Amino acid sequence: MEVRVVPSEPDLTDATLVIGVLRELQPTPGSETAFARVDSLALEAAGFEGKKGESVVVPYPEARAALLVGLGEEADFDTVRAASGVAVRTVKTSRLVSLLPTIGIEQATRAVTEGSLLGGFQFRDYKTNGDGLSVTVVELVGGDETEMQEASVVAEATNRTRAWVNTPAMDLSPSDFASQIEELASSTSIEVDVWDRPRIEDEGLGALLGVAAGSDRDPRLVVLSYRPDGATSHLGLVGKGITFDSGGLSIKPASGMEDMKDDMAGAATVVAATVAIAQLQLPINVTCVTPITDNAISGDATRPGDVLRPVEGPTIEVLNTDAEGRLVLADGLGIVRRHQPDMIVDVATLTGAARVALGDRIAAVFASDDETAEKVLAAASRAGEHFWQMPLFKDYRKSLDSNIADIKNVSGSRYGGAIVAAVFLAEYAGDGPWAHLDIAGPAMSRETNGDHVKGASGIGVRTLVELARAGAAMGSG
Repeated sequence: MEVRVVPSEPDLTDATLVIGVLRELQPTPGSETAFARVDSLALEAAGFEGKKGESVVVPYPEARAALLVGLGEEADFDTVRAASGVAVRTVKTSRLVSLLPTIGIEQATRAVTEGSLLGGFQFRDYKTNGDGLSVTVVELVGGDETEMQEASVVAEATNRTRAWVNTPAMDLSPSDFASQIEELASSTSIEVDVWDRPRIEDEGLGALLGVAAGSDRDPRLVVLSYRPDGATSHLGLVGKGITFDSGGLSIKPASGMEDMKDDMAGAATVVAATVAIAQLQLPINVTCVTPITDNAISGDATRPGDVLRPVEGPTIEVLNTDAEGRLVLADGLGIVRRHQPDMIVDVATLTGAARVALGDRIAAVFASDDETAEKVLAAASRAGEHFWQMPLFKDYRKSLDSNIADIKNVSGSRYGGAIVAAVFLAEYAGDGPWAHLDIAGPAMSRETNGDHVKGASGIGVRTLVELARAGAAMGSG
């Protein structure tokens, strides 16, 4: 789908005109004249009232039709973005001409661009029947060109993450994923270093190798380095890249494996965000590390009771092989620390406990300190993504004491699992600012609504880009 800015008096031939309407049929600023030309009897017959999430298609002079989208009591960034997602899925014409950029709210062009591209996302690689969406072009009346271009970069990065996460594991092995990362980054100034099994062994990444031991598909570790001229701040990113999680010898039940192709969502998120940061030419150094492997079962698989030696930090007694994400992240954190970033953020579909605590729409944030957490939360707010700070309660560290190693990978208790996992990761994150984003709940959208499309959500990409933007601004100041 293409999004472009057009003049204030666009050609409406064969197009559908999008008009925003508030409750009680009040047109939004900039759309009064267009709304006055809509047949009021048609609206009355359709029962349209301008409620949030409502939409109706009615006849319109000179255009194929008009699509009225309800914004509720007050138009804001989130409602405009959601309404734009509804718009691209509702109409049957190839062109949409949207008046929503004239609505008079801050970053309206960005909201319409993101909503259109995110709401119009389709993953049809495995569909043999049925047509996709009709809309191929969205024209933004009086929009801001620069704002539209930047929003397009970030939305496309989010959709790239969605496509990766939606791809079945049979077609996204660790080597496949690494190759696709390398290809995606090749169009930017990012340097890519792909580690194969011999390199991983030589570097001593014992935790990653322990998780990979049961798979006949060799692991990879990918390091992306973005180093723009003049950058003075440095962001480190680490993403969990489990291309399929069977649970290992601590095997999951069948129903627990159904969505486990999504266990590489953290890696997809940090990679796509890094590429978007480079495309936007943000003046901040970024080092992105993604350990990638299956968690499979074979006679060579790591057994409960085995001890792994990560590249840096405490030795690990593995009591549950289904708590594998924290193991590969331990090695990823060890590698990113070598590059001495000012702040480290890891992203992972790490614990079902985070989903139990916060549901399917909110991701958990754990941080080394409140200031770091606030930076992430502020970035998420600007991005329009939902995160919530959880406590990094250090007293739970005692529950991870091991009799034979430095630390266990699980506590043995069913309670506080997301916190315990974060406390485990803190052992490998170093002494500097660090945040852990557990996206296990919202990594997959359970329904199509607004700019959300059922399937992989791509959550975290926009937040990381906003975090990098803020870090670049602080560094330049």
